[in-house]
Amino acid sequence: MKSAMRSAAKERLGTIRMLMAAIKQREVDERIELDDAQILSVIDKMVKQRRESIAQFEAGGRQDLVARESEELKLLSDYLPAQLSDAELDALISEAIATTGASSIKDMGKVMA
Repeated sequence: MKSAMRSAAKERLGTIRMLMAAIKQREVDERIELDDAQILSVIDKMVKQRRESIAQFEAGGRQDLVARESEELKLLSDYLPAQLSDAELDALISEAIATTGASSIKDMGKVMA
């Protein structure tokens, strides 16, 4: 937040303030101090809201709002852990299938566990 203030990055600062307000609001509502996993869930929820907003604004033809929401989405995504690529996910699934010895759809429960 301080670096955004020093570099006069208004969009980044606004997004960080909005994120901190959402975290603080949840802490006040639930009367707890959020741990890292709960903070990530707050960020994930905000990312999902931005994606839904972008779809709605595109349908309404509001490109100015689409650009703003896209920028916020990009900034919020920076605070989430890196997602697995498709190749990495496929490798993990193949490993789970090989480990459990699954041979048909009936063995899906073993693989999911």
